[in-house]
Amino acid sequence: MHIFYYPWYGSPQVSGSWRHWPQGGHTPPDDVGADLYPALSAYDSGDFAGAVPQHMKWIKQAGVGVLVLSWWGRGSYEDNLARGVMDAAAKEGLKVAWHLEPYSGRTAASTVEDIRYINQTYGSHPAFRNAFYVFESLRITDWSALSQVNQSNVILAQTTDTTKIANFNGMYTYDAIAGATAPGWQQAADYARQRGLVWAPSVGPGYIDDRAVPGNTTPTLSRDNGATYDKEWSNALQTNPTWVSITSFNEWHEGSVIEPAVVRTGYQSFEGAYGRTGASAQTAYLDRTAYWVNRFANAG
Repeated sequence: MHIFYYPWYGSPQVSGSWRHWPQGGHTPPDDVGADLYPALSAYDSGDFAGAVPQHMKWIKQAGVGVLVLSWWGRGSYEDNLARGVMDAAAKEGLKVAWHLEPYSGRTAASTVEDIRYINQTYGSHPAFRNAFYVFESLRITDWSALSQVNQSNVILAQTTDTTKIANFNGMYTYDAIAGATAPGWQQAADYARQRGLVWAPSVGPGYIDDRAVPGNTTPTLSRDNGATYDKEWSNALQTNPTWVSITSFNEWHEGSVIEPAVVRTGYQSFEGAYGRTGASAQTAYLDRTAYWVNRFANAG
């Protein structure tokens, strides 16, 4: 069980300025670039005394063993916070894998060096997991350079197009909307199984980014009080996956979070999810994740 985790938020109190919460022209802490509002308010991803340890406890509560850290290159804000996140993860018995994001200038060759850097820098950490999800891998057509590192690491392409995964060790989908219809999932799953590759379909509770991207035309996917999440989980488990990857713990801009959210004027909430209300509703998606993790664990 893997879950996508974003260490890109900042606040003046911890990091000296707001990061990410103002997206879409908003003014935190009360006004943030998200259609849901976090129970921890507009937190800082470097708050290793408060927010981050709480995140790890919630991830553990959800039954998830691996968080997949959004990583934007060597020396990036997220890279500089990685060790602190790993320390907090280790205290809860969690592992940390890597979501290699499409930073400016990323190439197949730079990705190879990134993987080597991450292994060298963090490989001895007790929370380290040598699994690498390559987001928007289809932006690059020739991944033959991965042959230098794909024997000692698990490197996944973001696609279900099996003609686009040469030199990768498997596939994932990420898209929190696609899981509701699972296009191409069975074919991708069968292909991976036959070749000993990892198939890690992604499931999400819903999608909405209207406040973060004003005027956008991206489709939204209603949570339907939890029915959407259940449908995506069911679709994923029908394909007999190697791993299941959850989109997401805390991508607040896209409204795909299972991190607890609160009722607040002007925002959506988890109220009514799985028939729960009040404080109980805040953790509804954590607890439902634990239910599905148990189903997955007992499926084989």
